[in-house]
Amino acid sequence: MKKKYTGGEFARSKKPQTVTFVVKEQEELMKFLIAQLPHKNRNNIKTLLKKRQVLVDGKAISQFNYLLKPGQKIVLDQAPAPQATQMRGINVVHEDKDLIVVNKNAGLLTMATDKEKRATVYSILSNYVKDKNKDNKIFIVHRLDRETSGLMLFAKNEEMQELLQESWKETVEERSYLAVIDGKLDPAEGSYRSYLFESKVFKVHSTNDPEKGREAITHYSTLKSNDNYSLLKVNLETGRKNQIRVHMQDMKHPIVGDKKYGSTSNPIGRLGLHAWVLAFKHPLTGKKMRFETSVPGSFLKLF
Repeated sequence: MKKKYTGGEFARSKKPQTVTFVVKEQEELMKFLIAQLPHKNRNNIKTLLKKRQVLVDGKAISQFNYLLKPGQKIVLDQAPAPQATQMRGINVVHEDKDLIVVNKNAGLLTMATDKEKRATVYSILSNYVKDKNKDNKIFIVHRLDRETSGLMLFAKNEEMQELLQESWKETVEERSYLAVIDGKLDPAEGSYRSYLFESKVFKVHSTNDPEKGREAITHYSTLKSNDNYSLLKVNLETGRKNQIRVHMQDMKHPIVGDKKYGSTSNPIGRLGLHAWVLAFKHPLTGKKMRFETSVPGSFLKLF
């Protein structure tokens, strides 16, 4: 038996403790739940979210302003979902015997440098796996800038690291970022291409001369905008160091908080860049894996 609701389709599963909705249009999770659950107030719904009883496509979501997409399935479960493994600055969103996917906070380095020896994603994860077995190790597959938050993939053995790095272009099906920039892009969506090279002082520069740098291609579309800022979805065709940051500077709309690459504003107190979606094919099992984080609340507050 099914009943129609605005914005979603309601169906009770065989297990009476769950209720399922299907999203019909893009909107924030709280707004969607208020419409579907008229017998519950905002505080009731916040409690469901806090207890991780709201699942979006099988993943527990606790952020009320999570942006839903048409076709996604929302399941309300009376039993709270198990908590994701959390550590200082990161939380593990997926783990199997070969790899780990984590969501890192802004301000955390991927690995130590000569000048920076503080806690890093690598050191925190190394301690995490060694707590289970002292012989366990972590292997870096790719990196994020310290001030960029979001999804990262690590291997748990050298074979998996090599498989991922050697087949990166074929294995990774989507890497989407969210970027908050100064002003509005015209056109609102498109692509940008240049050649990037790094100076002796470790700053990346852009040129149109293919002899001077490596090709970098960035695709972007505007999700939200106002008179001062825009929220972009950004996909990389190439994965060069600081690519998004340099290309936004090239287009005269730098990422907010990015003083290094031309921004004079910092409305959110951090770099406005977040690794939002990571989708790839598991090199050993062939299984398609897809992970999507919540949009940072500080990004949405600007709009």
